[in-house]
Amino acid sequence: MRSLTISVPVAVMAASLAVAEPSVERGEYLVEGLAGCGNCHTPIGPDGPVMEMNLAGRLVEDIEPFRAVASNITPGGRVAGWSDAELARAIREGIRPDGSVIGPPMPSVLYQGLSDDDLGSIVMYLRTVPAVENDPGESEYRIPLPPAWGPPVESVAHPDESDLVTYGEYLAGPVAHCIECHSTPGPMGAMFDTHLGAGGWEFHGPWGVSVSANLTPHPEDGIADWTDAELVQMITQGVRPDGSPMLPPMGYGYYALTTPEDMTAIIAYLRSLPSLPDPM
Repeated sequence: MRSLTISVPVAVMAASLAVAEPSVERGEYLVEGLAGCGNCHTPIGPDGPVMEMNLAGRLVEDIEPFRAVASNITPGGRVAGWSDAELARAIREGIRPDGSVIGPPMPSVLYQGLSDDDLGSIVMYLRTVPAVENDPGESEYRIPLPPAWGPPVESVAHPDESDLVTYGEYLAGPVAHCIECHSTPGPMGAMFDTHLGAGGWEFHGPWGVSVSANLTPHPEDGIADWTDAELVQMITQGVRPDGSPMLPPMGYGYYALTTPEDMTAIIAYLRSLPSLPDPM
């Protein structure tokens, strides 16, 4: 395994090492589970993800504003030539070593909140996955991208896992980026300030059109009527309480690997959101 030489995360990780040490095991849990990286970065075949090409990149979306391609993030892709610090910056800040900006749907705004230890774990794990030789192509953006998604990130401490709502906010935000897809879209992307968790984002694919659900505790449009067990079933299995299947592109298979403790925190956070109706 390649040695960890992340100058940025390792240097700033010292403040949070008392909470958690980066590890390959934690990285595997995040990449292959809750973060669902393969939901975009793994090629899709007629029967689902092509796991022998896990994380080898694919065309994610081709719509009017852009043609988005998720890179090959195995050691067989171009990231193999990046230092650990460069890979970490690309993940957390959305900036490649050449200074170019990674565009949507990479949730770079949320990834700025990844803790130093979790970011280090993700990089450590990606260095261990099997190398796959695959060139998925390049993204093309017909919309202007910002020079950066925010100021440089110096350090992010790991959240207090004993505070369920705070930890759930971290898991549903920077880690699993639930609120990226489930907050109503506006001209500049998800409207976190005014429509956090209210849903309404359309996703087009072979399945037709799916619309992200309202995850706020709204009594009519949101999750107020669902029990915790029903929510877990919907998130991890893609099955509604009446037994009907839900649609992609939500990564149910990845979320199925979430620990019960983490799922409890996520649901606690969702129930704490401001109650909002479905967007008009």
